[in-house]
Amino acid sequence: MTTLSALYIDAGDVVLRKARDDDRGSIIEHVADPDVRAHLGGPQPRDAVARDLDEAGVASATDAPGSYVIADKSTDAFLGTVSLTRRGVHHPGHLGPGEELELAYTLDRAAWGRGLAYQAAAAVLRAAAAELPDEPVIVVTQSANTRSLNLARRLGFVPAMTFEEYGEEQTLAVARLHGFLPSRAT
Repeated sequence: MTTLSALYIDAGDVVLRKARDDDRGSIIEHVADPDVRAHLGGPQPRDAVARDLDEAGVASATDAPGSYVIADKSTDAFLGTVSLTRRGVHHPGHLGPGEELELAYTLDRAAWGRGLAYQAAAAVLRAAAAELPDEPVIVVTQSANTRSLNLARRLGFVPAMTFEEYGEEQTLAVARLHGFLPSRAT
């Protein structure tokens, strides 16, 4: 199944790029942060994350096509992650029998409330809409995660169903990929 092939995307105040060795410490802190991971199953143990990055390499964090670090455009500092990848069939929450494109995003607490997640998500969706055939794109988030649900709605996603995963109610929202194509002037 086709996924996004871009390695770098300009997203306004941020850029989407692949992970590098100098992101190691920021990635560890990001996935160990209880606030960042509050609706994602909780923080991951720092030692385990460090070991995984050391064994697989930091670049493995964004090896999958469509997976990116969100970095500050002026400083190139790590701010979070965004991905547009296929939702595995082993997960509950699908529109049909296949693997839909799934948008996912996380942002460091210091970057919350500045519109950066919106910029990153909109940019990855625009890039994918220009490259891939039209199809549904989904966002899955804990129903209790109102900030993420509000961002999904702002992007144009519409809640379609709820289901349980990881012991919590999840909301699946959907949008058409080509809805993110830039408007054409007539």
